[in-house]
Amino acid sequence: MFIRQLTYLVTLEREKHFGRAALACNVSQPALSGAIRSIEQELGMTIVQRSRRFEGFTPDGERVLAWARRVLADCEGLRQEAGANERDPAGTLRFGAIPTTLPLVPLLTEGCLQQFPRMRHTVYTMAAADILRQISNFELDIGLSYLQDERLKDFATVPMFIERYVLIARDDSLFAGRSAMSWEEVARLPLCLLTNNMQCRHGIDAAFAAAGMMVQPRVETDSMMALYSYVRCAGLYSIVPHSVLTLLEMRQELSAIPLTPELQREIGLVMLDRTPLTPLLNAALANFRGLDLQARVDALLDC
Repeated sequence: MFIRQLTYLVTLEREKHFGRAALACNVSQPALSGAIRSIEQELGMTIVQRSRRFEGFTPDGERVLAWARRVLADCEGLRQEAGANERDPAGTLRFGAIPTTLPLVPLLTEGCLQQFPRMRHTVYTMAAADILRQISNFELDIGLSYLQDERLKDFATVPMFIERYVLIARDDSLFAGRSAMSWEEVARLPLCLLTNNMQCRHGIDAAFAAAGMMVQPRVETDSMMALYSYVRCAGLYSIVPHSVLTLLEMRQELSAIPLTPELQREIGLVMLDRTPLTPLLNAALANFRGLDLQARVDALLDC
């Protein structure tokens, strides 16, 4: 069994099409199919469900695929270690972030971009569950997500900051002379909120419930840009973590006021709990740990 064959398996899972997988691997489709059949013969099991097209992996195939991802991740770590240079690590750091933290990712990575010219970043935005799944599958190196999550027991975490939730509006006349607003007051406003499949929304709904209120938003969206646009252009109100105010346009065009009682959530870095870490991830973590994100996001409420 060759590393190349395992690469074919992982690529086929990603592309879900023999032709596209072969193109991505720069081989012919018969060569890719033959290599996968060779693994099946060696292991004595059927890995891929076939008809005239790709139909997915068998249960045995899913187990083989998990090992293939692990082996390929270890091989990449070995390559990095072999050419390791602590002052100049090379490679691509794959970073996943929940939507509400996406504006903060540049603050995290700017130091790496300046200090390590051969380090590249690929940044994805996705739900917390998808971040954990892709880290487990070696499709992401690190994530930025909520740390109050029981699923994190098998992951290593690094706390970065505590987010506080605020009400945002285009017209701040409602905020005049106020230092905070209650959840009961906010429940009576026309709201645009993130969809209820997002952990951010779960915390918001729980805060409303604790205040004895149930809300029916006028608009729900899984896009921070859409949420911002509805508040800016349609006169709606929204509840967001104060770190979102990192967006320059939001700070300039919208007003924010804290909510009481205060809703807080801890945000941090998430990665596989395994050693050794790759030189690339080690270098990035050392840089991330030196940041004071809490001070930077708290200062946004004073702007």
